[in-house]
Amino acid sequence: MSRIGKAPIPVPAGVKVNITGQSVKVEGPKGKLELTHHPLVTVKVDGSNVVVTRPNDERESRALHGLTRALINNMVVGVTKGYEKKLKIEGVGYQAVAKDGKNAAGAAVKGVELMVGFANRPTFMPPEGVTCQVVDPTTILVSGSDKQKVGQFAAEIRAAKKPEPYKGKGVRYENEVVRRKEGKSFSGK
Repeated sequence: MSRIGKAPIPVPAGVKVNITGQSVKVEGPKGKLELTHHPLVTVKVDGSNVVVTRPNDERESRALHGLTRALINNMVVGVTKGYEKKLKIEGVGYQAVAKDGKNAAGAAVKGVELMVGFANRPTFMPPEGVTCQVVDPTTILVSGSDKQKVGQFAAEIRAAKKPEPYKGKGVRYENEVVRRKEGKSFSGK
């Protein structure tokens, strides 16, 4: 039995879980999330817990068992506490500026514009359900209730200028350790 899959998901007070067919909807103080799970696993509410079960011990069933449980748990945590990623910008003159704009859905959002050594400044607008704020010129905070969207948006910002190994300049996660390389050394003879 999957150690992750067999653990019940506790549903805190103030969170509603609605299961209809293969659709799981979780609603809480930080928003609403929805997931359509694979038909091999079954999800049901048991008192104040959500339980995920599988029909057999085939490889695919075992994999989907733990995955589905983890995704639903992430939804419950997301609508109660939320998720956030902090990005740091390293380098002389490198900084971020808050930018007003519209996301893909057409809603007005606060995005971020990076000044990281390019002639054109890359601008990023967060997707629906994700907020982006520039704490100071070298710190960006990405937060939201959907763990996947928060991580994806933070990764897109980081990909604009990954930290380079010689001076460490670029965009990195807050606690990310960048392996540094030694530059060319001159041996004069």
